[in-house]
Amino acid sequence: MAFYRLTHTHPRLTLATLVGLLGGWLIPADDWTQRFLAGWNLGVWLYLALVLWLTWRATSQTVRKVANIEDENAGLVLFTVCIAAIASLVAVTLQLASSRGLHGSAQALHYLYTGLTVAGSWLLIGCIFSLHYARLFYTDSRKEPPLRFADGERNPDYWDFHYFAFTLSVAVQTSDIGVASRGMRRVVLAHSLVGFVFNTAILGFTINIAAGLLS
Repeated sequence: MAFYRLTHTHPRLTLATLVGLLGGWLIPADDWTQRFLAGWNLGVWLYLALVLWLTWRATSQTVRKVANIEDENAGLVLFTVCIAAIASLVAVTLQLASSRGLHGSAQALHYLYTGLTVAGSWLLIGCIFSLHYARLFYTDSRKEPPLRFADGERNPDYWDFHYFAFTLSVAVQTSDIGVASRGMRRVVLAHSLVGFVFNTAILGFTINIAAGLLS
């Protein structure tokens, strides 16, 4: 019953998770980190493609409808995805440590795989927070919206929420959109902290890869 509810409230995330689990299980690899990262990449990039398709097609009315559907267990879903994304960084760190003996094309492919994993996880965090901001915005019952857009927009679409979320992910600060509710500020704070962790990790991975290529 719980699984059925999850497929109804978060169909894209459920599909991507199932595909990722199946891919990680089927890949012919002995190392658990390789299985985890293969399944992770498969699921994450599928989910990102599904969100992009939703974003491209959705009107503000669609965003409102999806926000109300996804309201159930939204906080738990957000927390779980963030933990899984951070776990992917740990797995990438272990993979980098095991690749020190590789050279040439094998090393280049390993670093490319690392880059895809980190980029996918970073984009996933931005997207999952973006959808969460949309949910908080359209399920807020107060007269004044929890996000105040500079142009006075009261029916934002997914592009508007992506703009807000990815500005936070990149700069770890808000853009020209005002945050006008305590609940929204808490989510923005959590997003900023997670974004700082990811940006720091990306810098560390970049230095590590550069050192490996130069050695």
